[in-house]
Amino acid sequence: MSLRIGIDVGSTTIKVVVIDQNDKMIFKLYKRHLSSVSKSLNTLLDTLKDEIGNQKAHFNFTGSAGLRLAKYIGVQFTQEVISATTALKHHIEDIDVCIELGGEDAKIIFFDGLNIEQRMNGTCAGGTGAFIDQMASLLDTDAAGINAYAKDYEKLYDIASRCGVFAKTDIQPLLNQGARKEDISASIYQAIVNQTIAGLSQGRKIKGKVAFLGGPLTFSSELRKRFIEFLDLKDVFIPKDGEVFVAYGAALEAKGELLTIEEVRSAVLDYRKQFKENLRKTMKPLFENEQDYKLFKARHDKARIDSIDPLSYHGNAYLGIDAGSTTTKLVLLSENNEILYHYYSHNKGNPVAMVKSALIHMYDQLHDGILIQHAYSTGYGEALIQHAFHLDGGEVETICHYEAAKYFNKDVSFVIDIGGQDMKCFKIENNVITSIVLNEACSSGCGSFIETFAESLGHDVQTFADMAVAAKQPVDLGSRCTVFMNSSVKQAQSEAASSKDISAGLAVSVVKNALYKVIRAHDVEEEYGKNIIVQGGTFKNDAVLRAFEQETNIEVTRPNIAGLMGAFGAALIAKNNHVDSGTTLLDKAALETFTFASKRATCHKCLNLCALTINIFNDGKRYISGNRCEKGAGISVSYDDVPNLYLYKYDRILSYQSNGQTNYQKTVGIPLVLNMYENMPFWQPFFEALNIKVVLSERSNKALYEKGQDTIPSDTICYPAKLVHGHMESLFEKEVDFIFYPNIPFNFLEKDYADNHYNCPIVAHYPEVINANMDHLDMSKFLQPYLTLNHEQKFVDTIYKLLSPHINTNKKILKKAFNKGMISYFDFRTDVQKEGERAIRFARKHALNMIVLAGRPYHIDPEINHGIPKMIRSLNVVVLSEDALNHLAVKKDVKVLNQWTYHTRLYDTARYVAMQEDMNLVQLVSFGCGLDAITTDEVKQILEDNHKLYTQIKIDEISNLGAVNIRLRSLLSTMRRG
Repeated sequence: MSLRIGIDVGSTTIKVVVIDQNDKMIFKLYKRHLSSVSKSLNTLLDTLKDEIGNQKAHFNFTGSAGLRLAKYIGVQFTQEVISATTALKHHIEDIDVCIELGGEDAKIIFFDGLNIEQRMNGTCAGGTGAFIDQMASLLDTDAAGINAYAKDYEKLYDIASRCGVFAKTDIQPLLNQGARKEDISASIYQAIVNQTIAGLSQGRKIKGKVAFLGGPLTFSSELRKRFIEFLDLKDVFIPKDGEVFVAYGAALEAKGELLTIEEVRSAVLDYRKQFKENLRKTMKPLFENEQDYKLFKARHDKARIDSIDPLSYHGNAYLGIDAGSTTTKLVLLSENNEILYHYYSHNKGNPVAMVKSALIHMYDQLHDGILIQHAYSTGYGEALIQHAFHLDGGEVETICHYEAAKYFNKDVSFVIDIGGQDMKCFKIENNVITSIVLNEACSSGCGSFIETFAESLGHDVQTFADMAVAAKQPVDLGSRCTVFMNSSVKQAQSEAASSKDISAGLAVSVVKNALYKVIRAHDVEEEYGKNIIVQGGTFKNDAVLRAFEQETNIEVTRPNIAGLMGAFGAALIAKNNHVDSGTTLLDKAALETFTFASKRATCHKCLNLCALTINIFNDGKRYISGNRCEKGAGISVSYDDVPNLYLYKYDRILSYQSNGQTNYQKTVGIPLVLNMYENMPFWQPFFEALNIKVVLSERSNKALYEKGQDTIPSDTICYPAKLVHGHMESLFEKEVDFIFYPNIPFNFLEKDYADNHYNCPIVAHYPEVINANMDHLDMSKFLQPYLTLNHEQKFVDTIYKLLSPHINTNKKILKKAFNKGMISYFDFRTDVQKEGERAIRFARKHALNMIVLAGRPYHIDPEINHGIPKMIRSLNVVVLSEDALNHLAVKKDVKVLNQWTYHTRLYDTARYVAMQEDMNLVQLVSFGCGLDAITTDEVKQILEDNHKLYTQIKIDEISNLGAVNIRLRSLLSTMRRG
């Protein structure tokens, strides 16, 4: 009987398995193809030919990148899930679930008797091998290194795994705050577990006998351990050759035409040639010829700041340090603003060590005649670096970049800074920043976007950037995020596009992402003017700069220190703020003995339970990070007296509980979720009037979320909705007679000029989702009626039919209870408004800034807002809420259909804030909230029409707030300067 050969062409690897007539594996190969599928496959076939000779065999292809190839060659193709199923059934009986993680693919197979349900990831590679590779690069190690680190972890952090760029946004602040790589590595694995549950299982429980397949689960013991521990798995199957298991399944299924290895290899060569000759969708070259490029370089060489030999200089000097998201930059300036020393390097996951090394190297270049008078830090690691090396001060990075831009053009109208994974854009009018835009949690328009692809194609980032300049047919790759772009790059590779053309195409994509996804510009010149400064390490790439000018049709200014502008701005601010007493910066002798260590702790000074990183330096000083208020940081000054409407409302809502002393006839469990934060002041007095004890679900926290995580049917739903599942689990554990969570499509019509008064679909109907997806619980005691609070009789009729089987009551009693609830609800609303007015008077009496943290009623939940209200208050700012101020607004039409009660409050509050000089607004938006795509634009327009900054903070289950802190400090700094 002939041999059978299974070839699994995956997103990042090719696996080959040869089996004999007894299904015994006699040969296997596993190789990364670096996006060059046909070339790598030919190499593997050569190796295979050398091993077993050019004999005939049955070939069967499988894998995400194998279908097109198999069709062209004319050989059998078997879908990869079927291949995996075949291999599993050959090895073991009674498998319940199979989890396979590949390079960019993830799959779950649920086996239920003869029924097989297969689920795969779409175009997102979050939670796969590619994700691990990206995270390894960030930690300056490889996939094996992450596994080794994870063996010694002590605690887990919350890290997103939807894709690498989101995770980088969570990991980088942790690194800059001194978190251990061991803990981050284990947290990366936990993020993959969470992504698998949320993104693939989507409501189906992973239990019973579970098989682990694919390279990451075969080679990473600690990843398997995270799955086993988190899911409490008792029976797992780990095949001996798990990394090639799907290829083995394909070999078992192979039964097509007999072909020699040489015949298959020749067909693969023809396939590659075929696509080389095809025309791809390409763009015009970035530069027409060499002369065009020379003129471009000459124009941009004019924006210069000179560097001088420090040996030729005697006098004062000023230091700026930018501890950025992925890089560390230093600039030392002379009195005449000449650069005496500069430094630019990757953090390599350890910013403190990098700054120490850079400072020692700087001191080696200086002499006694150069006196450093002042030193400032900025960037993600601003506070850590300031405390570690005794700098004289720090400034938020947006202000540093603006100061640097002003130096090159005093009339600058717009600054765009693109760094490794963060982007800052700000508009300037009359020397005041009037608009700040920072990328949210995604870095698709940043330097790491290009760096990721450079590495995947086997080039260092500088070589890859230089290639783009010479490209003759740049590939049109569109403008999508990194993991979505992978499919476009793979397609271009399969059509034999050169690395030059791909590099140029990616440069254009970066620009389009920045302009249309982050800035959301329509006409750059009209909206932002012509005096544009571009900066950041990404703009050192000439291809990106050229693409930006071509896309905007504007000749911009790129300083020769584009990658150092944050540090340069910090040095300028240090110079402007210096005093005669000199600097406190550590000298070389102190640096040579400088050491630091970090440890983890949990703050128990409030219910946030912040995960702290305590950095301890050899001089005995400490720097604490991870805190969301001054208490966790060990700061003795308390801001408890500063009004915070979020804390006020949350405490009031929690007070609506039964006292436990009454002899109640029944107990009702109510989940503290979504609109129940709005309506609890009604429901508790209502049930109390019926002699029913109200029992609330537990307070939200991460553990509660994880308790219900495996019943969440959609990963794209907002985090407040995801939390409902954990709250329901909590209530079912309590001894209550029934659980009450009504569907309420309409809220109260608070303003007669609103078009309607809907609740959003999620808020209105999420009880239906619970009823459909939590059937493992006893749903017979779950009551989820459709109710209105706007019509007494309709309410009473409906609630009577619902409750009469459970309690002794009548419609007269229900009407009295309804009226008690309504009085309580409107008293609560009045109290909130009075507290808002009191907070304004307090702020003005004490000359404090005010920020309206505008969101929805459930954003008062500390697990949802992640302690942002406390963070704001710790900056000595009064925190207000939209529902405390909306009654003060003057009626004015909006430009959208205004049919949602929460939105009406938001628009009214924005109009009120726009008229107040000492007040600004920050909008909280939940990831996955479709309706806020409308509100954000309208609120932004209201504020900017009145020369107010608009700041938006997107929140989900991830609680790392490094970028949030930068946004808030940027806003406050602009308020002070304005």
